Amino acid sequence: MPVNGARARRDQIVHLATTTGLTSVEELSRAFGVTASTIRRDLAQLTADGRLARTYGGAMALVAHPEASLRQRTGEAFEAKRAIARWAASTIRTGETVLLDAGSTVGALAHELRTADGLTVATTGLTALQELADVETVRVECLGGTLRPLSQSFLGPLAEAALERMTFDRVFLGADGVTAEHGICEADLSQTRLKELMARRADAVYVLAHSAKIGRRPFHTWVRLPPGWTLVTDEGADPHEIRALRAQGVEVTVVGGE
Repeated sequence: MPVNGARARRDQIVHLATTTGLTSVEELSRAFGVTASTIRRDLAQLTADGRLARTYGGAMALVAHPEASLRQRTGEAFEAKRAIARWAASTIRTGETVLLDAGSTVGALAHELRTADGLTVATTGLTALQELADVETVRVECLGGTLRPLSQSFLGPLAEAALERMTFDRVFLGADGVTAEHGICEADLSQTRLKELMARRADAVYVLAHSAKIGRRPFHTWVRLPPGWTLVTDEGADPHEIRALRAQGVEVTVVGGE
């Protein structure tokens, strides 16, 4: 990461801390091609300036990464999401029972299922409900629960109780970020818990995440991404992250655009 001057480097450090979450001295040293001592001086100055908060071995942004609403995210990476959704739809067979998470990419999958026949679709997301509400050939089950306005999703004890009464051929999960090191990143623990429960109830688990989310860690709550799950992304995904995920036994499908 070529950066000229201490001021520009410090600005970039703040940007990284805000957009990717916790940053370590070692990561920053490698990223900027400077010594760990230089990074420590940068962090000390940024802390003194009130721009970062020091942590053990690194620093983090003073303000948590802002979570974009589902409405804001719907128009992002539209073609990539559509390609991912079409691939995901192609895996589903007539007569199956599938579970759809909330999120814009999974919402795009729900749109693809409007022409399906003989499916049962359960969901925690308002987008999927809206897409399929008038489709007579798809049986729709809403898991219910407490509505989370930012993500337009249902979660909490009622959603978890509903999951105990059903099993699924496939589940399709969304993500705020995906890394080989930590797994699936989400904004809060209630979301990660629900994703884990959803995955346990399905024979096959797919994570739908366009390339901008691969290697991204905007928050600090995680779902483990175990061997046997399938990550579906697009051609812009970081090759290093893809190789690392495959090395851990995660199935990775990379789809192209139209």
